[in-house]
Amino acid sequence: MPDDETQTLNRGGAARTPAGPPPPQLPSTAGAPAPWLLRLIAVGLVLAALNLRPAITSLGALLEEVREGLHMSGSVAGVLTSVPPLCFAVFGVMAPRLARRFGAGAVVCAGMAAIATGLVIRPYIGSTAGFLAASALALMGIAVSNILMPVIVKRWFPDRVGTMTGLYSMALALGTALAAAVTVPLTGAMGGNWQSGLAVWAGLAALAVLPWIVLVRDRTPAPGQRLPGQPAPGQPAPGRTEAGRAARGKGTAAGRAAAHPADAPALRITRSRTAWALACFFGLQATAAYITMGWMPQIFRDAGVPAGTAGVLLAVTMAMGVPLAFVIPRVAGRLKQQGPIVIVLGLCGLIGYTGLYLAPAAGAWAWALLLGVANCAFPLALTMIGMRSRTGAGVVRLSAFAQSTGYLLSIPGPLLVGVLYQHSGGWGLPIALMAGLMIPQMAAGVLAGRARTIEDEC
Repeated sequence: MPDDETQTLNRGGAARTPAGPPPPQLPSTAGAPAPWLLRLIAVGLVLAALNLRPAITSLGALLEEVREGLHMSGSVAGVLTSVPPLCFAVFGVMAPRLARRFGAGAVVCAGMAAIATGLVIRPYIGSTAGFLAASALALMGIAVSNILMPVIVKRWFPDRVGTMTGLYSMALALGTALAAAVTVPLTGAMGGNWQSGLAVWAGLAALAVLPWIVLVRDRTPAPGQRLPGQPAPGQPAPGRTEAGRAARGKGTAAGRAAAHPADAPALRITRSRTAWALACFFGLQATAAYITMGWMPQIFRDAGVPAGTAGVLLAVTMAMGVPLAFVIPRVAGRLKQQGPIVIVLGLCGLIGYTGLYLAPAAGAWAWALLLGVANCAFPLALTMIGMRSRTGAGVVRLSAFAQSTGYLLSIPGPLLVGVLYQHSGGWGLPIALMAGLMIPQMAAGVLAGRARTIEDEC
C-alpha cells in the first residue's frame, strides 16, 4: 500500500476499524457513490475553496474605510491583519479532532456557515472589538475548512487526487483575486457603503453551505485512518511484538510508545534542522503573503493610486498564484535541491519591494507582478514538505510541524508593519522591513531545499 494511504488525520489516528485485511478504499460502505454525488462534492469543493480568502483580501481593499469607520489606529489595524495567521495556527489544529467526531463533510459545512455568519455581522457590529471577534469567527471557518480540503479529496476522489487538488487550488486563487478586484467597485455600486461592500461576500459563503448539507451525516473514515496503536495492514499488533509484551501494562513511557508506535517518534522532528528550516521558510513566506494581502492596497492608495485600481493590483498579485502553482511544484520536483528556485522568488520580492519604495505609483503594475511571483513561495514550501520525508507518515508530521510553527512565526509581521506605519508616518520603514525579511526567507529556503530528509536527522 502506498505511503500516502497510511496517513492519518493527525497523530492520534481516527475512527475504529476492524482487524484483518484493510477495507476497500471506497467512499461509502455500500459501494462506489453515484456520479451525481461526486459531481455535487466537486462543486462543493470549488465553492468552499472560493471562500477561503475573500474575508482577507476584501478587507485589504477597504482597510482605509474600515479604519476611518471604526476609528482604528495603525497599530490596531496591524492587529487586524495579524488575525488570519493567528486563527490558522490556533483553529487549524482543531480540524482533525472535529472531523473524527462529526465527519469531515459536516465540519466543512459548519465552516462555511461560520464564514457566512462572521462576514455578515462584522461590518455592522459597530466596534473594533466586535469586528475582530466576527473576523475571528469567519477565519475559524476558513482554518478548519482549509485543513480538511485534502482530506475530502482523498476521501471521495482517491484516484484523482492531483486533478481535484489542482481544481480547488485554482478556485482558492480565483477567490482571492476576485475579492481583491471587485470589492471596491461593488462598494461603489452599493452607494459607497463599506459595510455593504464587505458583507456581500457572506452570500458566496452561504451558497457554499448547500452542497455540504448532504454530507453532514457522513462519518466514514478517510482512507488509511486507524486507531492509535492499531497496526498498519500486514504488521503485527503492538501487543504481540517483543517490545509490546515487555512494556504492556506497566504504564511506562516505553509501554506507551509500544502501544502507540505512530506517536513514539513524533517529538523527534524538533531535532531536525531541515524541519526547522522549513518551518522558518513557511513562516516568512506567510508573513510576506499576509502583509501583502492586508497592506499592499493601502500602500498604493497612499501613493495616489485610485482605490479601485489598488484593489485590481492586489488581484493581479494574487492571480499570479494560479499558473505558477502548477509550474513551480513540477520544476521543484525535478531538482535535487530547490535552493535556486528559492533565490529566484526572493530576488523578485526584493526588486518588487525596492520598486514600492522608490516609485510605488509609476511602476505599480510591475511591482504587483513581481510580488505575485515572490508570493508563490507557498506552493514551493508545500512541495518541499512532500520531498523532505521518505514516508507518508513523515510527511504528515513534517507538514503539521512546519505549518503550525510557521503560522505562529508569521503573526508579528503584519502587526509590526502597522506599528511602523503609524509611528513613522509613511511607508519607508515598513517596506524596508518587508524587503529585509526576504533575506532570512531565502536563507531558510536554501537550507530547507537541500537534498536530505528528516529521517536522516531525527
